[in-house]
Amino acid sequence: MHYTTRISPLVRELELKHNPIIIRVNRFDEESAKEFSAKMALAHNTGQKVIPIVIDSYGGQVYSLMSMISNIKAAELPIATIIEGKAMSCGAILFSFGEDGMRYMDKDATLMIHDVSSMSYGKNEEIQVSAAETKRLNDIVYKMMARNCGQPDNYFKDIVHDKAHADWFLDADEAKGHKLANHLRVPKLEITVDVSIEMK
Repeated sequence: MHYTTRISPLVRELELKHNPIIIRVNRFDEESAKEFSAKMALAHNTGQKVIPIVIDSYGGQVYSLMSMISNIKAAELPIATIIEGKAMSCGAILFSFGEDGMRYMDKDATLMIHDVSSMSYGKNEEIQVSAAETKRLNDIVYKMMARNCGQPDNYFKDIVHDKAHADWFLDADEAKGHKLANHLRVPKLEITVDVSIEMK
């Protein structure tokens, strides 16, 4: 028999034998990266057909973001990304890793893109090394975001730099215009679970 239920990604997870995984990302740090990795692994064992990642975040540590991206690249299921409220900095980059056609943004949500921040201090040589690493990370994340959205490699980087490296805030319509968002709504998720019964 089939057990079908409808839920909003805004609300709750189901208490089922094979509990579907909805990954929520509010911050980017070592702890959240480990939790993300664990949930990605679990999602591959629930029978679900897609992994929804719900983002409502001001951003965080870029290395934690890179860890999450590695998990997405290794995923064997399609990824849907959904913005509730805000996806800023690392959150904006993570959002772009939803499959084309599966990036959802609430019409009242905000997306923000900016350069990777450098926390340089110490000796001159150390500052130079940190600056080089920041530039390397900037080049990587801007290129990944552009390619995810079908844009030229320097597309987002050039726009931010034209704004004198200021934070670039986009509403939902602007995000769709730049091919970041595909849909300006928060989807309802339909989860179908097959329950087998054995008679002994």
